[in-house]
Amino acid sequence: MVKYYMFLILVVMMFSGNLIVGKAVSELPPITVAFIRNVIAFLVIAPLGLKQFRQYFDVFRRDWKPLLGFALTGITTFNVLIYLSLNYTTSTNAGIVEATTPVFAMIVGYIFLKERLSNRQIFGVALSFVGAVWVLIEGSIERLLALQINPGDLTMLLAMIVWAFYSLLLKQHNHKYPIYGAMFAMIGLGALVMIPVVAIEWLFVFPGAELFYVESISGLLYLGIFPSVIALYFWNSAVQNLGPSLSSVFLNLLPVFTTIGAMIFLGETVSLAQIAGGVVVITGVLIATNVRLSMFKRG
Repeated sequence: MVKYYMFLILVVMMFSGNLIVGKAVSELPPITVAFIRNVIAFLVIAPLGLKQFRQYFDVFRRDWKPLLGFALTGITTFNVLIYLSLNYTTSTNAGIVEATTPVFAMIVGYIFLKERLSNRQIFGVALSFVGAVWVLIEGSIERLLALQINPGDLTMLLAMIVWAFYSLLLKQHNHKYPIYGAMFAMIGLGALVMIPVVAIEWLFVFPGAELFYVESISGLLYLGIFPSVIALYFWNSAVQNLGPSLSSVFLNLLPVFTTIGAMIFLGETVSLAQIAGGVVVITGVLIATNVRLSMFKRG
């Protein structure tokens, strides 16, 4: 179990980098960013994944529907929504909104997997959610009552719902496939289904836009290697062994890494409401993971 907890911590670090770098390259169209990320990831995983894909081709051909589900949720829709949201909100806010994932993972897991959580875990997740909402409304009850919330934050919230369903699919079907072959297949499918969509973006949504520039290359390489391949491998392994609800709780640590990185690399300022909300979120993480962390100490 210790290994999978370490995997999740590394995932959170790389996911925070995804938000920071995604904000840095937000001049690029969002679907284009997600598409290029997938293409780079596909090339990176190909040396390991292609061999397994050929070896277990009959398995992939027989059970292709879950792979398509992986591609449509965690590989395409989730990433497009993230990069779209970063056009309207800060990476700090995006990180705190992403910390609400355990709420949706818990609901989805309860409905579809009949997962049971202790009262302590439910309280911790709820507390984290309250902290995230506090950030969304910037500490203003009047803003909540008036429903004046940044559209980028709402888009990010929708991305978290999509990610919860992706984690659900992983829990149900990921054991059927060899891990590198599955990553090769889902990333490849994700890139394929995005071709017509990215073509529409280039032709009609951002016609004449500068799609590539030198300063974006290093950022796109980071997105295509770390959150797309390495973090995906770690996340899939952790979800398979720990379940989507517990694994998602670790995403509540995103505000810490994202806020620090945004302040250092993007020069974002942090308000007292964000700090207070982040503290509440982290407190919820510690409460929700208390039982399992005792196992971690014994492991």
